[in-house]
Amino acid sequence: MDSEDISTNTSGNTSFGEVLEARLSRRGVMRTGTVVAAAGFFGAAVAAPSAVAGPADAAGPAAKHGRPPKPLLGFKAVAPNTADAITVPEGYTAKVLIPWGTPLRSNGPAWRKDASNTAAEQAQQIGMHHDGMSFFPDRGFFGSNRGLLVLNHEYVDTVLLYADGDAVITQEKVDKALAAHGVSVVAIEKRHSGWRLVDSRYNRRVTGKTPVLFSGPVSGAHPALAANGPAQGTLNNCSNGHTPWGTYVACEENWNGYFGTTQVGWTPTPEQARYGVSAAALPYRWHTVDKRFDVAENPNELNRFGWVVEIDPRDPHSPPVKRTALGRIKHEGATFTESRGRVVVYTGDDQNGEYIYKFVSSAPWRLLRAQRKSPLDHGTLYVGKFNDDGTGTWIPLVHGQGALTVANGWADQADVLIRTRRAADAVGATKLDRPEWVAVNPKNKDVYVTLTNGSGNGGAVNPRAANPYGHIIKWREAHGDNTSTSFEWDIFVLAGDPAYDATVTLGADAIFGSPDGLAFDDDGRMWIETDISNSVQNKVGSYDHIGNNQMLVADPNTGEIRRFLVGPRGAEITGWTITPDQRTIFVNVQHPGEATPFWGAAPTPATPTAVSNWPDFDPTGRPRSATVVITKNDGGIIGS
Repeated sequence: MDSEDISTNTSGNTSFGEVLEARLSRRGVMRTGTVVAAAGFFGAAVAAPSAVAGPADAAGPAAKHGRPPKPLLGFKAVAPNTADAITVPEGYTAKVLIPWGTPLRSNGPAWRKDASNTAAEQAQQIGMHHDGMSFFPDRGFFGSNRGLLVLNHEYVDTVLLYADGDAVITQEKVDKALAAHGVSVVAIEKRHSGWRLVDSRYNRRVTGKTPVLFSGPVSGAHPALAANGPAQGTLNNCSNGHTPWGTYVACEENWNGYFGTTQVGWTPTPEQARYGVSAAALPYRWHTVDKRFDVAENPNELNRFGWVVEIDPRDPHSPPVKRTALGRIKHEGATFTESRGRVVVYTGDDQNGEYIYKFVSSAPWRLLRAQRKSPLDHGTLYVGKFNDDGTGTWIPLVHGQGALTVANGWADQADVLIRTRRAADAVGATKLDRPEWVAVNPKNKDVYVTLTNGSGNGGAVNPRAANPYGHIIKWREAHGDNTSTSFEWDIFVLAGDPAYDATVTLGADAIFGSPDGLAFDDDGRMWIETDISNSVQNKVGSYDHIGNNQMLVADPNTGEIRRFLVGPRGAEITGWTITPDQRTIFVNVQHPGEATPFWGAAPTPATPTAVSNWPDFDPTGRPRSATVVITKNDGGIIGS
């Protein structure tokens, strides 16, 4: 079982399953298979074997005047499969751009397929396990053909990263793993032969050893951040975000797994346990050779992680800044939108039974920037509460308000932000089934979030007694204002396979499980990426009809879903970004070849290709995470 599936939330807060169960019984909502739609919020719902219901009042002016909305999906869906390949629709081409180990510059250290690159060499190469990603186009006419690609490297596979595996941990191996984590910034351009990485002064790596700054209510001088050695590095960067002012944010997710201890009798404090810290630190075991990660000897190092990290891709000398006003959790991502001139940031806390958060700047972001203030340092952090009548509220996590008082043990705002999970517990937020990526529809500002799966959190798990497939929920902020403190919510779609869940009616073109990545293009297509755990990927009796992890596209106007891409064996489909002209998309493929019981024996240093050999298919090589470039053969808009 993945660590994200195990809840550390022992609060008595209401679970989303309990909320939804109550709502279904009270409101008499219309249900069609996996579709759950409220008459008020969603309007008249429709369902088809490969479709989900969408909000009639969100379909745009054409629908309101009696004309059907123009369909957004024009490709033929690809079928589920278990091939060790990238499968895209007819009329499309997918090419590998920057796999793990690609040198940042043409004169940099070359990739060694036996994994013998040193830590110093890895720091000059593309990192491992690509995840969240954004494209920053050049200004002007050539912006869709040239720009900076910025991407996260979430974690490392310790069997594939080292030539001799991870049976023995050394400082060099720790350093190499730290160098494979973090963020890559690379210049890319499109030529006649396609997209390629080019030499640029902007090309750089941010790793687990890069010096970092802290800004906001928790300053770098805060006693809780006083650890052995200077503040450095960012780890386990899952999803991401890009700001209206042109910077990138990386989001630290499962940072707890890097810390452990061999000290006999050590047990985590309640605060540490709330974030899942344990002595084992599997699979890394860095603490056995690097005391920076020994939680008994250097406990405050923990507090330097769990933040949103801002990086300026066009200033290669600027240090990454951890923006503490957005709270310390296991950030899955940070999705930006604007309302009344203010910046609004949504983020999920990716663990079973955790919460959704929203940050709203205190003033219009342009005004704050003109005052030489960061909009991410000045504002209010909220946590979501979903009521059983389909309404919801955003509860402020502000010191001195509600339960967050000195009398209740909260020292100040910095304390609230360092212990964000506990603060959310205290104010009565609603537990969710692994809240992951958030996406905002550019056409109407409706907000969607993927809930990958869950165990029930103390009540019925959504409409089902168990939720192995996950679902997507949606809400509309009051008056269409994303700074509002109230909203209406409903289910967009419940994922699953009708062969194993009688409530599911998704057809072969649309069945999927464990939704994770989520994004909109400018035309309003919603791109859904899946993260079926390798423990159940292709498993007979639950996921055998769904196949490998995939990417689908939904039309929120018509409710239709079609499968656009299927990934290689053992892989997750992660980051997504698009050029301004919408004629190129970049998709990340993470951890191909990772141990998957369906494919038999796990990879070893002697058999690294036991599950997958993508993308090189070199019999003496190993699988590599990579960014894939997808274009339409006729040069048209992707998905149309």
